[in-house]
Amino acid sequence: MSLISQIITEADSELRYPSIGELQSITTYLATGEKRIKISCKLRNQEREIIQKASKSIFQIHPEYIAPGGNAEGARKRSLCLRDYGWYLRLISYGLLAGDKTSIEKIGVIGAREMYNSLGVPIVGMIDAIECLKQATLETLNAEDTNIICPYFDFIIQGMSQ
Repeated sequence: MSLISQIITEADSELRYPSIGELQSITTYLATGEKRIKISCKLRNQEREIIQKASKSIFQIHPEYIAPGGNAEGARKRSLCLRDYGWYLRLISYGLLAGDKTSIEKIGVIGAREMYNSLGVPIVGMIDAIECLKQATLETLNAEDTNIICPYFDFIIQGMSQ
């Protein structure tokens, strides 16, 4: 659900007009729309490079993951990890386009954390992986764009940390 839809739905359920603060949120959302679309396109177009940088970083932090017996040992397991990176990058793009973190929460943070726990994937490693993905992404963006996208990465990191 987009920010606008969320505000309208919430106001309607409370039988009221949107508040001044909510209307200001819509103004900001609309004013940054073109920028959010450009950032999303950049994520899509540079996905491979971002994932490569992030994977190098995570395996430097946690070399035990690619060592024999590690969660990313061998080409097959490593490709599954990189697939997850792409999934998180798309998830962030969805939230960015919607201007809201609800889609990130609904689509996957809680379920992903539970899935990783059930598979024996160390959550601390996933948090580090998302941080590496964030840093690799930020290297491709200017300062203004990083201010727009950081809250979405931070939301996933915080959700994984709980």
